Amino acid sequence: MAKNDFALAFNEVLEEKQLAKDIVVSAIESAMVSAYRRAVGASTAQHVEAKLDSETGVVTVYAEKEVVEDSVIDARTEVMLEDARKVNPEVQAGDMLIVETTPADFGRVAAQTARQVIQQRIREAERSNQMQYFERQVGEIVSGLVQAINAQGITIGLDMKAEGVMPNNQKIPGERLKLHDRIRAVVMEVKDGTRGPQIVLSRAHRNFLRRLLENEVPEIYHGIVEIRAISREPGARAKVAVSATQPGIDPVGACVGIKGVRIQAIVKELHDEKIDIIQWDQDPIVYISKAISPARVNGVYLVDNEGARTATVVVGEDQLSLAIGRDGQNARLAAKLTGWRIDIKSLSEAAGDSLNKLQGDASLAAMLPAAVEQTPQIQEILAKKAEGRAITPEEYTALGQFVDRVERRTIQIKEEAAREVEERTSTARAEIPAAAFGMPLEQAGIKEHIFNILTEAGFENVGDLMFAMKTDANKVLGLAGIGSKAIQNIEEALGALSFPEPEPAPEAVMVEEPLVAEAVAELIPAEEMPAGKKQAEGKKEAKKVVEEAENENAKDGVSLEDLFKMKPEIFQTPAAAEDESDDKKKGKKVKKKGVALEFDEDLGAVVGRKQHKRGDEAGGEEW
Repeated sequence: MAKNDFALAFNEVLEEKQLAKDIVVSAIESAMVSAYRRAVGASTAQHVEAKLDSETGVVTVYAEKEVVEDSVIDARTEVMLEDARKVNPEVQAGDMLIVETTPADFGRVAAQTARQVIQQRIREAERSNQMQYFERQVGEIVSGLVQAINAQGITIGLDMKAEGVMPNNQKIPGERLKLHDRIRAVVMEVKDGTRGPQIVLSRAHRNFLRRLLENEVPEIYHGIVEIRAISREPGARAKVAVSATQPGIDPVGACVGIKGVRIQAIVKELHDEKIDIIQWDQDPIVYISKAISPARVNGVYLVDNEGARTATVVVGEDQLSLAIGRDGQNARLAAKLTGWRIDIKSLSEAAGDSLNKLQGDASLAAMLPAAVEQTPQIQEILAKKAEGRAITPEEYTALGQFVDRVERRTIQIKEEAAREVEERTSTARAEIPAAAFGMPLEQAGIKEHIFNILTEAGFENVGDLMFAMKTDANKVLGLAGIGSKAIQNIEEALGALSFPEPEPAPEAVMVEEPLVAEAVAELIPAEEMPAGKKQAEGKKEAKKVVEEAENENAKDGVSLEDLFKMKPEIFQTPAAAEDESDDKKKGKKVKKKGVALEFDEDLGAVVGRKQHKRGDEAGGEEW
């Protein structure tokens, strides 16, 4: 094959297989190594490598051989010294050297033996590329042609000669696809299979609608409009809640487009699936009211009972079927969209329920005297409704006001009761010592069979049991095997327990060091200080002396802590201080004795030396 012919064929393979050049070159070289081993019978332990010239197609094989000086016994593993030195002049006999060992007419032999290996390596490289490409496409929309339709699903031809599978449960119901139809779908999952990557596609998932909106609405793609929630029943109806991230933007209008051109393109792609675009709101009442659209809502009443969030939606008589939807579809989608359990009632039904609440609860009736006065009118309107007579708009308004007044008050009472229960619970828990929650139940001294029952019921420590007995003793009494005697045993065991009081935080105590006490005694004699002021003045003077000592010693480079470690005899004794003060009182001339601090190089520490002045000498002599 001529130079240009090989280069053209090589590049054609790269383009057809959509592979990188180094991957194909590596596959060919590996195949040539296998062909060489098979052609000459070389051992797998011998190092063999091949080099391909991608321009000419010439393959050169190199093998590791032992350098011999006398004669070559096995040409596959040995090479003469003179031939080896042509490659490396410094090689010696007995060394191992990689030399060229391409057999004669190797190109034709290699082409025949390496064809299958090359094809296998190229197929493996194709699969690896497909796997990596489609793993990055998970959650994104891809386009392909329908290749086959069977009972299990639809096979779709994708880019890079890959095939995707769309199971029947991921198709849009009612959509009829034909062979060679070009369709779009979202990549759900990519798995590694024996015959290449298994790509699962879907047109029924809500993420397909999300990606279509991102493609059709530039505001969503750029983050100006945000999709908050999507609920979808494929092929029938979908609801999308959107909100704007910038002021002055209409999120619903941006999604619908001028004359509905944007949303119509998505509806056509989804086989005429109806799509409701609503504006998301932080207030759940407003959000739920919009989620029920296209029905108009009279009122929304929320009850959040221990995580079971229920919204009662009251609509007019003419809006009831629209709010519920065909087979409850609209209500289902609204519940999925908002995360609330939605109970839809007509105005007359809600008025009847409110009337029953008012008549059955004396405390509620006492709080709503206006609603009690309105009761005869409401009963008359409901009677007219039951008889099938016409009800005026004013009467409907009266029903709506009555329902709103009763329901709001009922919700308020429930919230207040829940707050009271929470306060009682927190108070009861605060009365139990904290140590009780760290004490295992087996240390409470309860009888063994009672202990086993309580452990099975979930009581792990003494604090949990005390809390249950304080808040609701019937909860413990209601356990199987727990009677009055068992309750008595539990109460006696809990009453006999004692918990250590928590240790108070240590208070700071002022400790007078010997130096401070001596300094205070030296400065202010005890007999001159008034009895009532001795303690307070002593503390003040002590603090002052400590500060002065710290400042003075800081100048000399000695800390107060180091002074405390020195020997006590280097300081002036209290007796000397008293003698000195007595001499001052008598008017005698005082002989001053001091201590000089010096650094002793031999000892490597600061030492004090007594200093005396004699006569009228100007200087002092150190002893």
